[in-house]
Amino acid sequence: MRKIIFTVAGLFMAVLAGGCRGDRKTAATPPNIIIVLADDLGFGDVSFYGSKTISTPNIDSLARGGVCFNNGYASSSTSTPSRYALLTGMYPWRNDVKILPGDAPLVISPDQETLPKMMQKAGYTTGAIGKWHLGMGNGNVDWNDTIRPGAREIGFDYSCIIAATNDRVPTVFVENGGVVGLEPDDPIFVDYEKNFEGEPTALDHPEMLKMQWAHGHNNSIINGIPRIGYMKGGKNARWIDEDMAGYFVDKVKGFIKDNRDKPFFLYYGLHEPHVPRVPNGRFVGATGMGPRGDAIVEADWCVGELIKELRRLDLLDNTMIVFTSDNGPVLNDGYKDGAQELAAECGHLPAGGLRGGKYSLFDGGTHIPLCVYWKGHIKPVVSDALISQMDIFASVAELVGGEVSDTLDSRPMLPVLLGRDLAGRNELVIENQGKLGLRIGDYAFMPPYEGPQTNLTGNELGNLGEYGLFNLKKDPGQQKNIAESDTSALSEAKKVFTRETDGFYRPFVEEVELK
Repeated sequence: MRKIIFTVAGLFMAVLAGGCRGDRKTAATPPNIIIVLADDLGFGDVSFYGSKTISTPNIDSLARGGVCFNNGYASSSTSTPSRYALLTGMYPWRNDVKILPGDAPLVISPDQETLPKMMQKAGYTTGAIGKWHLGMGNGNVDWNDTIRPGAREIGFDYSCIIAATNDRVPTVFVENGGVVGLEPDDPIFVDYEKNFEGEPTALDHPEMLKMQWAHGHNNSIINGIPRIGYMKGGKNARWIDEDMAGYFVDKVKGFIKDNRDKPFFLYYGLHEPHVPRVPNGRFVGATGMGPRGDAIVEADWCVGELIKELRRLDLLDNTMIVFTSDNGPVLNDGYKDGAQELAAECGHLPAGGLRGGKYSLFDGGTHIPLCVYWKGHIKPVVSDALISQMDIFASVAELVGGEVSDTLDSRPMLPVLLGRDLAGRNELVIENQGKLGLRIGDYAFMPPYEGPQTNLTGNELGNLGEYGLFNLKKDPGQQKNIAESDTSALSEAKKVFTRETDGFYRPFVEEVELK
């Protein structure tokens, strides 16, 4: 296996020499790298991207002060696959990665190359804080013992995470492989098939609920909120939903403070605005758009607290911050919190006018907010370059002198990440729960998948039943399918799609048209 090796000294000189000239600063040490990954945040949920209904001043400050990408993409329209791609630099469909339950085994093999492992080898201390959703252990997890393999085994020196999503059990924090606050005489048990005798569920004890479920969230009740899956025990270890944001902000501040004298890499997974949306009381009513809008404001506050801490410790000038989201937005994702009704009432478009959202092969499923900020080293620019979150792996390796295999799908695009090259990729495979599509140039291509048009959330899935081809530059809302009228572009898209997917979905491409 050939390795692509970057040398630190030469790269820092080259990067800084090519950076913004009037305010260039010298990096005395390698820059700290922080990736902030929001959960289900749409292209239209951020005010810098045009939202007139939700204000996100702290996220906007990163976008205004750095590179704001108009064509930033997640690999997938759901959480586990896109996080897998970000941390491994590999398309998730190559390993059949799908959305995981809360008790799933670790989906990234400890033998795989990962972004945090690369950072460790480059001399960085690494940390993962917040949402995880990549699995833990080897299956049949014992939550009352040290859980391995986990974040440490794939490259994180420190971790304080939740196993899956905030709507799934177990509803506990896991710090360095151990459940926080667990008491020996109150062990935790988790099951995704059957309930534990005597434990209340949303179906048999609706009077206990402070939030009503809409679909798929009617199992164990934790803090008055029905969840997916069944849980028993661990009463004092269970999180309080309203305090989650503050808890993780404190962990982030602690990690930064403890490692301020050496380069660090931090993966900070926000849980907002994923369901259940339960923002702290000080954010309730902040938007007039109910829990979802208020949760986005809470997420923006988290970003603001991060920036304040970096500034307080005099680290902001030497820290690169990447802000993005794991996939597109969803309003009704299992709870009756008024998100759909209030968005319609306020005229809020969470996908910013893009078609689809979470769970969708349409552009709104993977086309997400993405900005890169590095004070004094990046000249503010709005970039139309096509770039994937997967490319962060190889691009950061260029910056820090890392070692990356040429077998990865991640592409080294450091000049693009820094806003000095506006060309970017020409093609990118996108994915929705195993179904693949293609972004090529200005076009979006979709094979003729059969199946339902929407799921329980109401989001379109992208099962057109015929070939789909859309010119996103002329038609960003994908209202006009030009597959029949632009046969030349369709033929080229099919060829590239087959090549880029290694024939993965060859049955959808006629051989005669590939000649």
